[in-house]
Amino acid sequence: MSDTKKGVLWVVATPLGNPGDLSPRAREVLSRVSLVLCEDTRRAARLFKEHALPKGRLLSFYDHNEEGRVARALEHLAAGEDAALISDAGTPVVSDPGYLLARAAREAGFCVRPVPGPSAVMAALCAAGIAPHPFVFMGFLPRKSGDVRQAFGRFAQAGCTLVFFERKDRLAKSLAVAHETLGERECVIAREMTKTHEEFITGRLSEFAGREFDVLGEITVVIGPAMEKIMAPAADVELAIVEELRLGGKPREVARRVAARLPGVAVKDVYERIAAISKG
Repeated sequence: MSDTKKGVLWVVATPLGNPGDLSPRAREVLSRVSLVLCEDTRRAARLFKEHALPKGRLLSFYDHNEEGRVARALEHLAAGEDAALISDAGTPVVSDPGYLLARAAREAGFCVRPVPGPSAVMAALCAAGIAPHPFVFMGFLPRKSGDVRQAFGRFAQAGCTLVFFERKDRLAKSLAVAHETLGERECVIAREMTKTHEEFITGRLSEFAGREFDVLGEITVVIGPAMEKIMAPAADVELAIVEELRLGGKPREVARRVAARLPGVAVKDVYERIAAISKG
């Protein structure tokens, strides 16, 4: 199908916080489209007011109404009118609603065009000082510790950097699970990027595991690849296991103590070794 007589769906990135990051192209698109789909109409209205953009074309579009809004958006495009999709901040679809709409629009023969710009993932990754490639974006972590452990476990043996979003009240627990599952790795906690109180907290997972962070705002975490160059020798691991077993405690407690003693050792691996020793 030809796109010349049909509306275009524009996927537009908006500032993370600093209003100066709205690109001229994004401003032009948002000024002329006749429909803007947004997560929160109030936040979008503030953005439009700040940049003197014409209002009155905002339609809420979030997780719980996305499916219902898709049909309305497609009708709008079919009438030859352009529409734009924005998130509360950053690039839509990546960890926000919009995938279903972009897919449906393409399947219906409409043109979907990106207007790239701010992204919390890329902003954190480029400023963290951690090897950026390959990297995996994990989105928001699951709420249950067991699910978080399983999510990290999929990448325990992969030589890649991990990037994810987390909330303040779950940050300490998630990093503790990361340390158990992944072993010692470099870690950067980025918060309030591009805003007045922007901060990058750098360290290692062993330093962050279980630590309570007095941080506010949006949080993006970057965990580097396995620190293979400083991995403890296998003989040292075996010796530490024997010594800690003598001190007593449940297997997982012993595994945690061993991992705390040695660089690059994951609690999960030590625990499995202790289990094997017990069976032997």
